[in-house]
Amino acid sequence: MDGSDPVLLDGEEWQAYFRDFKRSAFRLEVHQIYTMPFEAETLRSFLAGEPMPEGFNASWHRTIRDHAAAGRIMTRAKIVRRPLTDYSRYLFEWCIPGNVAAGEDYRIVDVTDGTDPGLPAQDFWLFDETTVVHLNYRPDGTQINRELIQSPDLGKYLAWRDIALENSVPFRGYRA
Repeated sequence: MDGSDPVLLDGEEWQAYFRDFKRSAFRLEVHQIYTMPFEAETLRSFLAGEPMPEGFNASWHRTIRDHAAAGRIMTRAKIVRRPLTDYSRYLFEWCIPGNVAAGEDYRIVDVTDGTDPGLPAQDFWLFDETTVVHLNYRPDGTQINRELIQSPDLGKYLAWRDIALENSVPFRGYRA
């Protein structure tokens, strides 16, 4: 985006962003399907009608709780279209409730009626209102990479965050 080589993040370097942010972490989720290898087994179990495994997402929930206890805010805004995809139903029933209970502010932007609030078609994390990481996906929801955006136009990302929050409802208040 800025003419320099992309900085791709993986492993410990990527995990450090979740460990080390000081004030806030915001995620915009725009896709209706994500095909994440680490979720494949639990997604299959969900679709088969099996019960949620004991301790499901416990390490992520611990991360959220630790940040919340330290006064750091984790917020997510997920764009949805009804009818919900199988993946979104999995999120709504197995994933998001635990995140919310752990302290994440998870919000829903429903665009089923065709309203375009002006959000990008790009998933991203915004850490401490200073650092932007794009999450790039194929049309089938398979992640291509995570790219640190060098010299981002922070005003644009902050505006997108604000638009998402203004056009959303808290997860607990959403009815699909």
